[in-house]
Amino acid sequence: MSSQLQNQPKRLGAGLIILGIVAIVLLMAIPLFVVRDSQFGGSDNAGAKAITAIAPDYNSQWITNFWTPPGGETESMLFALQAAAGGILIGYLFGYLRGRKAAQQSSPDS
Repeated sequence: MSSQLQNQPKRLGAGLIILGIVAIVLLMAIPLFVVRDSQFGGSDNAGAKAITAIAPDYNSQWITNFWTPPGGETESMLFALQAAAGGILIGYLFGYLRGRKAAQQSSPDS
């Protein structure tokens, strides 16, 4: 009986999970309030500006878009959907692998 209890994975308490979520939200929100009058530009713009400064005649348009979203909100929504789909896929994979490992450990053959 005691060997079964030792094989059980330790569960995190609800308080620790809530504390972790609050920490993540704070880490995301604090820079928005601490850094005033800042432009949160991406690395794409910084790279393009650096290339233009080094070689003004360089043409970086190797490919063109076949469809342009109607606004920045649509582009942000599509990016968020892509991130959500990736997160769901990775979460499913980790859950599947953990369930498979638990099933192998609990099977009488092993």
